[in-house]
Amino acid sequence: MEPSYRIRLYLLTALVLVGFGALLSRLHEFQIERRDDFLQLVPGNRNVTVREPGIRGEITDRNGITLARNLRNYEASFNLDEIRQAYLNQHTEDPTLLRLTRENGLLRKRSEKDIAAIVAEGPLSILQNPRLNLAKPIKGDLRSHFLTHGGLIPFSYRADLSYDEFAKFAEHNLELPGVYLNIRPQRNYPYGALASHVLGYLKQWEKGDVPDSATRKFDHYIGDEKGIAGIEASMDDVLRGPEGQKTIVKDEKGRAIRMSDYIKPGIGAAVRLTIDAQAQYLLENTLRLAGRAAGVIMDVNTGEVLAMASVPDYNPNDFIPSISQANWNAYRTNKQLAPLTNRAISGFAPGSTMKVATAIAGAVHGMGDRTFSCDGFVMYGNRPIGCWIWNMHRGMHGSQTMSLAIKNSCNPYFNKLANAIGPRAMVEGCQLVSIGKKTGIELPKEDPGILPGSPAWKRANPNAFMTPALSAMFSIGQGDTMATPIQVCSMAACVANGGKYYKPRIVKQAVAENGKIIIEDTPKLEVDLIQSGVKTSDLELIRRGMWMSVNEGGTSAKVKLPTIQAAAKSGTAQTSDDGKPSHNSWIMSFAPYEQPKYAVCVLVQGGYSGGGVCGPLVNLIYRGLFARDAGARLPVKPLTRFTGNTNRIEKPIDITPEMIAAVEAGDTDPQPQAIAAAAAAVPAPTEIAGETGDEVGDADPSQLIPVPPTSTNVIPTPTITPELDSNGSVIPKAVPITEP
Repeated sequence: MEPSYRIRLYLLTALVLVGFGALLSRLHEFQIERRDDFLQLVPGNRNVTVREPGIRGEITDRNGITLARNLRNYEASFNLDEIRQAYLNQHTEDPTLLRLTRENGLLRKRSEKDIAAIVAEGPLSILQNPRLNLAKPIKGDLRSHFLTHGGLIPFSYRADLSYDEFAKFAEHNLELPGVYLNIRPQRNYPYGALASHVLGYLKQWEKGDVPDSATRKFDHYIGDEKGIAGIEASMDDVLRGPEGQKTIVKDEKGRAIRMSDYIKPGIGAAVRLTIDAQAQYLLENTLRLAGRAAGVIMDVNTGEVLAMASVPDYNPNDFIPSISQANWNAYRTNKQLAPLTNRAISGFAPGSTMKVATAIAGAVHGMGDRTFSCDGFVMYGNRPIGCWIWNMHRGMHGSQTMSLAIKNSCNPYFNKLANAIGPRAMVEGCQLVSIGKKTGIELPKEDPGILPGSPAWKRANPNAFMTPALSAMFSIGQGDTMATPIQVCSMAACVANGGKYYKPRIVKQAVAENGKIIIEDTPKLEVDLIQSGVKTSDLELIRRGMWMSVNEGGTSAKVKLPTIQAAAKSGTAQTSDDGKPSHNSWIMSFAPYEQPKYAVCVLVQGGYSGGGVCGPLVNLIYRGLFARDAGARLPVKPLTRFTGNTNRIEKPIDITPEMIAAVEAGDTDPQPQAIAAAAAAVPAPTEIAGETGDEVGDADPSQLIPVPPTSTNVIPTPTITPELDSNGSVIPKAVPITEP
């Protein structure tokens, strides 16, 4: 064989071997390394991963009564991208729609995919068939949803399916590519408006709640509802359950074949509140005798809130799964009624209840046994600050001890005491019992109140300083002073139990699904007044003064009970309400006197006096509580929303024997109409002070404090139900146009 021929043969053999090697390498790449990529290009089955939200934990009262639960909700949703792909399997191109949009101030025509037409020709045409009859007008803007979310986030088509409708959907699911069926938990509040401000409400998840990682992990994403008010908000992380995931196998036409994998969503922690549902029902029905009010009942020995209520109120079920625009407007437009504001943690001028805080500050600084005289008023420069007895009758109290001054609600005594110890000592003493700072209760948007002379007050008023006149106003809860009902009730509990200030708490315990305790049931002692410098004898002077206020003809006489010794301090702050002179009326109290169990605070806006308006309400509350302790069973029933009113209560509330008998028998459903009628008449001048005295003229009438119509915090916006247009969908921001 010639050499040249051999060389050519060798070269040819080498080329064949190299080519064969390259072929093997490419076969390995296509068949092994890139197998999944090419399988995606071949018509056939594919997997779709769906993210499912966790299940929120239940909320119960201290005795296990369920206040927030989950009901089974049947829902049908659209994956708009899958619906479009199914459409393109039968059509060559998308239908389009010209829209007129404004860009940089100029009107422009834009051609867009007409997703509404695609949906109408696809699933809606099947659902409208008389044999199914499952179609309903679409709520929401399909176009905006498709442009924003594509197929990742489902478009909720119907969240109101009955079980029979859900079963019919499931039976015909193979005919409905891109239509998903979900059995989702839906929040429900079985007692309606009961404890609404404590529980709060939810908002549906939004695009901003979807993490970037979800687009890589899921083909279909369903997010978690989130709490935006009350315990639902403050305990949101605890209540949310772990997410679930399911994998659905679909054929080349987008029809579901089977579920290949499923990780069940987890359940969030169960949250047990300190609230006692029976006491809550009693408190709320009692407060409904007034138009705008708030109340708190506490266990004086633990700091636990047994009941907290604010009226007007709302029904948290109105927000599930979304709230209508009309209903939302009704809730938020009346700034004076402010039904979404929790008045129990909002600041108001405290009036004479502040005198107890002033007494504590004086006792801390060794002046609990001081005596001051009441000559009817005290002059500060050329300005007199009068006692209520001077303002009403040109009277005076004479020499006053601390106990007598509390009983008589004597302004000059506390004016002089505050100036004797000075502004700094006043601030320090008041802050021991959390006046002027947040109590830390587990609720969002708690107001710290306003404490004149404090660092916060100085920051807000950089050019102001504490004068003797301002200190005098501060001492009686007027001027800039603001306090919340939870602060005032906590202070009453501290005085009641001998000086131990427990942090108020409304969450008793939280337990995870696996039994792990997330929040322990442990009271937290924050301050002991005795260790802080208050003598036991001085604290007893304060307690004794509150007892005298109820039982020896003081300003809180209407709290008095026939068989239980109660102690209280009334307050009446002169305010300006919607530009008109008005009052905030208060009672802070505790009972029994010797072995205290309950502390109760009630605030009424527009009440003529603390003793005359709040005193009878507190009396009813105590009668119900002690009747229950004696064996009566108080009811717990669903409450409808209470709309309240802005009427002023111009005379003492008259609690009838029939009402007392009913409450003591366990019937805590009083008749508000009868009470309102009894309290509506304008009193004659002789009725204002009464035999026992009542600090209606609590302060200088020129120092009127405007009542804040709502909390300074912005009310969170819930999910609002979209409105329908004549075509069954929301009118989009871009307006469709017709070519001539």
